[in-house]
Amino acid sequence: MVNRNKKKTVTRSSRAAISSTKKRATDDKRRAHGRSSSKASRKVSREVGLISQPKSPMPAQHQQKPGLESKLKPRPRYQAPYYKGSEKLRRKVALITGGDSGIGRAVAVLFAREGADVAITYLPDEQSDAEETREAVAAEGRDAHLIAGDLTDPDFCKEAVEATVSRFGKLDILVNNAAFQQHQKSLAKVSEEQWDRTFQTNIYSYFRITKAALPHLKKGSSIVNCGSITGLEGSKHLLDYSATKGAIHAFTKSLAQNLVEKGIRVNCVAPGPVWTPLNPSDKPAKDVAEFGADTPMKRPAQPEEIAPAFVYFASEVDSSYVTGEVLTLLGGETTAG
Repeated sequence: MVNRNKKKTVTRSSRAAISSTKKRATDDKRRAHGRSSSKASRKVSREVGLISQPKSPMPAQHQQKPGLESKLKPRPRYQAPYYKGSEKLRRKVALITGGDSGIGRAVAVLFAREGADVAITYLPDEQSDAEETREAVAAEGRDAHLIAGDLTDPDFCKEAVEATVSRFGKLDILVNNAAFQQHQKSLAKVSEEQWDRTFQTNIYSYFRITKAALPHLKKGSSIVNCGSITGLEGSKHLLDYSATKGAIHAFTKSLAQNLVEKGIRVNCVAPGPVWTPLNPSDKPAKDVAEFGADTPMKRPAQPEEIAPAFVYFASEVDSSYVTGEVLTLLGGETTAG
């Protein structure tokens, strides 16, 4: 006969197992929180391996610069609900410039899903987007540190690195992603002010923030720059922007050679059209509607489709033998480079 009043004994090992199970369940819930609504609304194509994404034409729309992701229709997809993390960046710390929206936000989310804490820089006017990114990172169980400022200011580039190291105690991964672009129909329309702003944002900041970060990077660290197909093929209405992206590609290859003996890898992701606030805040509404329609896939990429390439370059497990590369992601276009 069983004594129902007899107290059950629980060993230390069983208590630890219960605690560990509860923690995993909590972490799983936090990671799922930011993806559940998106996942529920997704439809997988009948073609094996293809995930449905919005196609052109997009709704005609325009925003004032710098543009807010929260106002884009449809909202850019950054949550990557089918991407499963595997601790590739466990205990790493990353600094992502322009991490409040677009590609930067998607990279922050996937880095967090792989186990990294992240710091992001953003313009003060983009506070609401930055807060959404912080919430998305927190949903993955990691910490996001928000750093507001203008990367055209040399002092802010140093401050961003210092703030990251002060918050997390180290820096392992630098993602240079922030960018400015302004279409103009002719070189005559490109003012000295625009030329300077584009170069200060798109290449000078890469130089300055990388220089500030280098003393904190060590063997196994990674620098990932964001280039563009325009830096390889040019763009007749983006003369200054294309020039800076070409400079980023050359900077990537040169810096990779410079740092290879220190064990620091440097690579670049060069996308084609991506659905972010950058273009709707630059083009007329009617042109935005056709954005990406000229690619073989007949649409722009979503940020969540670009971000895994940054994980690849940041992860030493994936790309320990890869440095000095410029990886193009062009929706089926094969003539670049």
